[in-house]
Amino acid sequence: MSTYRFSRRTMLRGVGVTMALPWMESLRVWGDEPTGPAPSSQAPVRMAVLFSGNGFHSKEWWAKGAGKEMELGKVLAPLTDFREKMLFVQGLYNAEAMKGNIHSSQTGNLLSGAPLASGGEIRSGTSIDQLLAQQYGRSTKVQSLVLGCEKSNPSVHKNYSMLYSSHISWTTPTTPTPLELYPALAFDRLFKDEVQRGDKSVLDAVLADATDLRRQISASDQHKLDEYLDSVRDVEQRIDRAGKQGELQGWRPTLDKPNIPRPPDGIPQNVADHMRLMCDILVLGFQTDTTRITTLKLNNDHSSLRFPHLGVDYMIHHLLSHSDSADWLKVNQFFVEQIAYLARKLDAIQEGERTLLDNSMLLYCSSMMTGSHNNDQLPVVVLGRGGGKIQTGRVLDYRGQPNRQMCRLYLSMMDKMNVHLDRFGDATERLAEV
Repeated sequence: MSTYRFSRRTMLRGVGVTMALPWMESLRVWGDEPTGPAPSSQAPVRMAVLFSGNGFHSKEWWAKGAGKEMELGKVLAPLTDFREKMLFVQGLYNAEAMKGNIHSSQTGNLLSGAPLASGGEIRSGTSIDQLLAQQYGRSTKVQSLVLGCEKSNPSVHKNYSMLYSSHISWTTPTTPTPLELYPALAFDRLFKDEVQRGDKSVLDAVLADATDLRRQISASDQHKLDEYLDSVRDVEQRIDRAGKQGELQGWRPTLDKPNIPRPPDGIPQNVADHMRLMCDILVLGFQTDTTRITTLKLNNDHSSLRFPHLGVDYMIHHLLSHSDSADWLKVNQFFVEQIAYLARKLDAIQEGERTLLDNSMLLYCSSMMTGSHNNDQLPVVVLGRGGGKIQTGRVLDYRGQPNRQMCRLYLSMMDKMNVHLDRFGDATERLAEV
């Protein structure tokens, strides 16, 4: 097969639109132009942090065994197909998060391990995703994508700002990274140079450039390009439909007409649709190398989301978390199903000898083990092989060990992305097993 000499920054372009290309074997998308024999183009390692608040069912978050024989508790059952590409990690914790014993004091430093200011003051620490964005993310159009499915809460609860409960990503110790709640705007940020209402389709704008490129790449890459463009069109169409139905997110109307204003166009009316769209946008960001770092906060800690599509519409997420009811398990599984959906989409995208999931690290976590606020150990699952650098299909147990800082995991994950620090948060050592 011929290797075509396209620059590392090859993109599809149209009026007001730039789309990075997916990984293709006949393009050197990520390698520098070689001075000697052409090496195989290697896809970069990507990282996504996915968060759901309020912990999980106390008796059904567990895993034991290894590889395809690994047994999973009922909460994690949706991840059965990914046991061989998963690390189940137990026993890690953030010492600083144990000081306030409320939702906000346990969440604001989840990705930094930093001390939190109380008294309504805002001060945490720069989170792992933003530290990576400042270094590893500089070579992409979007340094990091910070997505959310529930709006921020600016109030104060028991002497701690609820902004801590609403943000896991922090650009600086005093600046939570703004959440993008609108799928359409997140999509625009990936692909449009100038966002304007009424712009024509992103795909329509770049089709001519795509047609020219198609003539110059291998047959297998032509197929890959067609699949990618189809996925972009699908997301565009679903975003266009979002917000056009009459049911408000998390709310089932009891009147013939809503007695509150209709939300702006572009916010999906159904929480499940919202989460799936955000997962699809995350995949597109990684697939095109438009961004390599994403956080997706599925809901807040102390969340007010309801789940009428599950038949659980009598109680908000936070209150459900204070019991081990069948409905709480059902809601837990719904959140894990979103992680499985994302993993399945990433695993279906081939990048040379590995899949996009193999070239990624998906960290799924919460700021407490259960709704009882116990965070002496945190629920942690890692999916993906970090570009072949992580041996998956294992259960790692750090309970009872003296050095079990969550930030040790972060140091190990940063190493996989060639960002090497002597210290992060309260940790100075890596987890040797990761």
